[in-house]
Amino acid sequence: MEPAKTTFKTVDEYIAAAPQSIKARLKELRKIIREAAPEAKEVISYNMPAIKQNKVLVYYAANKNHIGFYPTPSPITFFKEKVAPYKTSKGAIQFPLDAPIPQALVKAIVQFRLNEDAAKAAPPNKK
Repeated sequence: MEPAKTTFKTVDEYIAAAPQSIKARLKELRKIIREAAPEAKEVISYNMPAIKQNKVLVYYAANKNHIGFYPTPSPITFFKEKVAPYKTSKGAIQFPLDAPIPQALVKAIVQFRLNEDAAKAAPPNKK
C-alpha cells in the first residue's frame, strides 16, 4: 500500500515539501514565471503549482530527474525549434536538473500563453 499523498494548498507548501536538491530549481522557475506574468495568480491545480490569469497558463512540478513544465500543447508546437533540446510530450517540457533553466524560453512561453488566454477571454467582435 502506498503512503497517503500530500494535498497541497499553496505553492509555498509544494516547494517546502520538495527534496532539498530541487527546491532552488523550483524557486528559480517560479520567479521566472512570476516575472513574465506579474498580474497572474498562483494556484495549486492537479496538486501542482500553476499560474492563472483567466485560466491556468502553465503548471510546473518536481520530478526525480527533471523539472516538468506544462504549458499546454500550443506553445510546444509554436516554439518547436527552441524546445528541441529538451524532452517534450504533447503538453510538457522536461528541464533536466543538471542544466540551467532556459529563462528566455520560459518567459516567451508564459507570454505566449498570456496572449492566448487574453484572446480566449475577450468578448467576440460583434459586427
